Amino acid sequence: MATIIPVITLLVTLLIGVALLVLIISGRKKEAARGSDREKLEADMQQMTTELRRDIAVQLSAQAQQNEQKLENIRQTLDTKLDAVRVSTEEKITALTQDNAKQLDRMRETVDEKLQKTLEERLGQSFALVSRQLEQVNKGLGEMQTLASGVGDLKKVLSNVKTRGILGEIQLGAILKEILAPEQYVEDFAIKPGSADRVEYALKMPGEGEGDVYLPIDAKFPTDRYSAVLDAYESGDPVTIEAAKKDLDTFIKQSARSIHDKYIDPPHTTDFGILFLPMEGLYAEVIARGLLEELQAKYQIVITGPSTMAAFVNSLQMGFRTLAIQKRSQEVWAVLGRVKKEFANFSTVLATTRKRLHQADDELDKLVGTRTNQINRALRQVESLEATDVAGMIEAAEVVDVPDEDGRGDEAAGSDNDDDSDEAMAPGSDDGAYPYGSVN
Repeated sequence: MATIIPVITLLVTLLIGVALLVLIISGRKKEAARGSDREKLEADMQQMTTELRRDIAVQLSAQAQQNEQKLENIRQTLDTKLDAVRVSTEEKITALTQDNAKQLDRMRETVDEKLQKTLEERLGQSFALVSRQLEQVNKGLGEMQTLASGVGDLKKVLSNVKTRGILGEIQLGAILKEILAPEQYVEDFAIKPGSADRVEYALKMPGEGEGDVYLPIDAKFPTDRYSAVLDAYESGDPVTIEAAKKDLDTFIKQSARSIHDKYIDPPHTTDFGILFLPMEGLYAEVIARGLLEELQAKYQIVITGPSTMAAFVNSLQMGFRTLAIQKRSQEVWAVLGRVKKEFANFSTVLATTRKRLHQADDELDKLVGTRTNQINRALRQVESLEATDVAGMIEAAEVVDVPDEDGRGDEAAGSDNDDDSDEAMAPGSDDGAYPYGSVN
């Protein structure tokens, strides 16, 4: 703003000079018009223009010097202020940096302290948990060792053929006891007459006569041969696997032939028997070998496992119920015959009762209509009586006899004034007779 003001002043001065020059030229033109020397005027104008230019140049030069001086002063002032601002900014930044560093140090100390405390707590909890788990692992290892010893004992027990047979027999008995009633099967039974061989279990099947037919069931538990098959599978040797399977097939076939020869004796027994295998894996292996159809065709022996044995016994249970229903069917027909006869008698009695009810209803309708008409006629006669007739009737009523069982007195029966009502009320009248005697 300070630089602009001198420039404006200079321009105003120039404008004033130009205006004066114009006025002078105009005056001189007027003088020239009045006869002045034109050349003199032009010379004066050039002189004045030169002087004006020189004055303007001097003033512009002076103004330029002043502007340069002022710009230099402004530049020096700005440099001084910028130096002061830079110094102040640097001081503030330095102070802020130091303060931030202190705060970060305090925050780091706090965080480190909390992290250390949390880490110690977590580590303590983790070590405690690991210690407990290690104790449980040690305990589990002890139990596993005990279990391993028990498995070893069980393996020793199962290595005995007689013991294995007892275990299979126990499992078979548990299935039968769960599904059948005690009177539907027998245990350790000499099923074949004249033979000392006893089957483990035999189901009682209804025969054609009064006696029962027995279905023999024998349990076999070849764990050693089945274990050999499993070991062969683990080894992966095809020759060993096939040899173990053939050994198992041979045992199953021998067991089926033994059951057929010892326990099947129609008509005392069924024409087939059951071979029970106590393990599902063993049963699945025998079925996979295709022995089911072969044993049924050759020895009439059905192979069952724990699950199939339960299903088979359930189907037999349904058959028992069907046979029991067939035996009781004659009794049911006899009961139905008696019911049919009683129902016919009931229909007859019901028809008689219905007839009597209709008769009573008709007699009641007749009684209500006739008696109502007779009472209405008597009431109309009472309304037409004179007062004297009323007095006479009252006097006559004082000496009337007590009514007998028919409801009439001696005088009332012979009265001439009540002929119509007496006829209506007479027991022998067709219109007024009570129907109670004819209802029955």
